[in-house]
Amino acid sequence: MDLFSDSISLSLKLKSERLSKPQKLFNSLISRIEKQRALLAGWEAVMPRFQQHYSAELQPIIERTAALRMEFVLRMDWAYTQKGLSKTERRFLRDLLSDLAGELANETDNAEMKALYHKYVGVDFDQEEAEMMAEMKAMMEHELGMDLGDELDMSSPDAFLSQVRARLAEAQETKASAERARRAKRKKSVKQHAREEKLHEEAKRMNLSLREIYRKLASALHPDRELDPTERERKTALMQRVNQAYDKKNLLQLLELQLEIEQLDRATINSLGEERLAHYNMILKEQLRELEEQVRYVDYDFRMRFGIDPYTALKPESLMRILDKDIVLARQTLRDIESDVNAAQSIATLKTLLKEMRRQQRENDFYDVPF
Repeated sequence: MDLFSDSISLSLKLKSERLSKPQKLFNSLISRIEKQRALLAGWEAVMPRFQQHYSAELQPIIERTAALRMEFVLRMDWAYTQKGLSKTERRFLRDLLSDLAGELANETDNAEMKALYHKYVGVDFDQEEAEMMAEMKAMMEHELGMDLGDELDMSSPDAFLSQVRARLAEAQETKASAERARRAKRKKSVKQHAREEKLHEEAKRMNLSLREIYRKLASALHPDRELDPTERERKTALMQRVNQAYDKKNLLQLLELQLEIEQLDRATINSLGEERLAHYNMILKEQLRELEEQVRYVDYDFRMRFGIDPYTALKPESLMRILDKDIVLARQTLRDIESDVNAAQSIATLKTLLKEMRRQQRENDFYDVPF
């Protein structure tokens, strides 16, 4: 994405002691667009660094931790069959194995963990998951008042809910289309005709405003009219930027290009008429809406890719700090599970570990009781 410096955009702002409402709106829209462009630029700058650091530092820790968790469960499964455990310890160990094997089976779809879950819970993991998903589907159908069909991916709650959201969006669009078709069949009032005609005329004027700026730029920058090779190359690059901005109906970038090649000056900017400003403001509003949508998509996609809480406030400048904190926590978690695996190597050390776990559980249960 071709981004301009703040100084160019801010130079487009209208300057006067007393600004009219359209002039104030023009300045406000430029400022808000600049903020969204800066956000996108920030995401684009930090994403490669984040991805590289995540892959090099955090991902190996996550993978090693997952492997050690499975090893720990297998060691406890071995210990469960050995002598030396009391009935209380064996019961606690059984509950622990049920929980951990279930968690790992759900996270990794590992057959060995599913078998251990069946061993200690007495229920087939896949069958239990299928029943849970069927209950969830029935509940959703009841709540939504619609048949979700039999083609949904029921392999996981996340996959299921994603498809339910898609079905809902599809149903809403179908309903909206039907409503639009129904309205189209109705005889339009004089006011509706007038409003549609007004919107049509405004759209035409907006396109004319963009085309007028485009023609001025194209006339000044057409590379075929330039004999000097260096200048022809410069104008070719500028013309590419003009074409990209015009294709996207990006008024602000077209105005910035005019400013950059000195087709536009401070006096011209300040002398923009009210009608011209009204057209420009409509185009800038649409540009702002599209930029805000881009920022929301980048933010959402990032959270989905790296499993970040949707309620965590994210800014591009804070991503590397968040990642460094996650790495510190992940290393501590890895050290903890390494310690647990080592403790599970013998019955004597495992008994000490189980005692500590039971003590922590009692404390947590105590503090969780509402008074």
